[in-house]
Amino acid sequence: MKTAHKSPLLNRYKKICGNKTIELLLSKAKALSKKHIVFISSTYEGGGVAEILNSFIRILNDMGVNIGWRILHGTHDFFVVTKKFHNSLQGEKINLSDRKKKLYYETNKHFATFTHLKHDLVVVHDPQPLPLINFYKKTQPWVFRCHIDLSNPAPNLWAYLKKYIEKYDNVVVSKSEYYKNLKTPCSIIHPAIDPLSTKNHHLSDQTIKKYLRKYDIPINKPIISQVSRFDKWKDQPGVIKIFEKVRKKINCSLVLLGSPATDDPEGEMMYKKIFKKVEKSKYKSDIKIILVNSDILVNCVQRASSVIIQKSLREGFGLVVTEALYKGTPVVASKVGGIPLQVIDGFNGFLLEPNDVAGFANKIIMLLKDEKLRLELGQNGIEHVKNNFLITRLILDWLNLFEKYLLHEKKAK
Repeated sequence: MKTAHKSPLLNRYKKICGNKTIELLLSKAKALSKKHIVFISSTYEGGGVAEILNSFIRILNDMGVNIGWRILHGTHDFFVVTKKFHNSLQGEKINLSDRKKKLYYETNKHFATFTHLKHDLVVVHDPQPLPLINFYKKTQPWVFRCHIDLSNPAPNLWAYLKKYIEKYDNVVVSKSEYYKNLKTPCSIIHPAIDPLSTKNHHLSDQTIKKYLRKYDIPINKPIISQVSRFDKWKDQPGVIKIFEKVRKKINCSLVLLGSPATDDPEGEMMYKKIFKKVEKSKYKSDIKIILVNSDILVNCVQRASSVIIQKSLREGFGLVVTEALYKGTPVVASKVGGIPLQVIDGFNGFLLEPNDVAGFANKIIMLLKDEKLRLELGQNGIEHVKNNFLITRLILDWLNLFEKYLLHEKKAK
């Protein structure tokens, strides 16, 4: 198979995914090279969506597919409201006042006045920019990509947002259970990691030790960690309870590492709440809580950890789980949202109900005592990610969706 366009960025992944995959992606990209696509999201850094798009869009442009990226401009008050929307879509009750709806609607209307969308395809990420579709004469397909756990949304908010969602041509979610009785067709696309990014590429032991020392993380005993936004759904207080049970049996340390996101105004408040919880712990000297935006530190902590916890109460997908597995670290996680797509119980980690504190502690203790089991599960995790959750597979999924709306449907008409 021959292609006219070459992609130095994509070619770097050849050793990981093989030549056939690279050639297939380039062939599909060539057919889309005259199309112009735009992605719209609410932040360019912090959180899994921004992380994915930073690699994904750059590689696709290098492949010859023209994709732009727009960031919604919103005030602090707007993001307070949309954070409430996020929480409510994951099951929390909301007072859906006229004031909230007006701020949400008017912010998108304002953004539309200076955002020109004459593209062949528009892809909107998550609820913040969802109403944008109201402010354009729709001449192209629009796709709504929702990364949130929609398995149990608050009925009043869902009814309100549904009227916007059903104006789209396609809804993309991470799991079939998130598709909620919509008229709009649905596609399932699992998120994926960039194995060559700063957060995921191989690091030397020397580099890992350097960064652990820089942040005063002990290297003389086993590390348990959770890498997550400081968010009520990530349940860091529950992680501390688990650690306290483990620490009674084994001398180890806990790292709670998170980074701020510009569209999450609750992050700093949650960090302070968790910090107070740590200060009250009998084992506070063994707990490190770190709020910093550093991909290389995440990489170091995930590689240095003996076990990684993901004690989410809700989880759209949980890309940090994929990141941990790719580094050969077994994960003990909640059986919620997209996590069971990544963690196969007993194969590359363990799955438990979110409220099973004793169960989490017992599995972690077992792993800390059994190096052979840790290595076995860790290797299984690496292979599972390579086969399912690398960015080359993500690119293929999106190219197939682009083809459907930009090539196949046009021919059908």
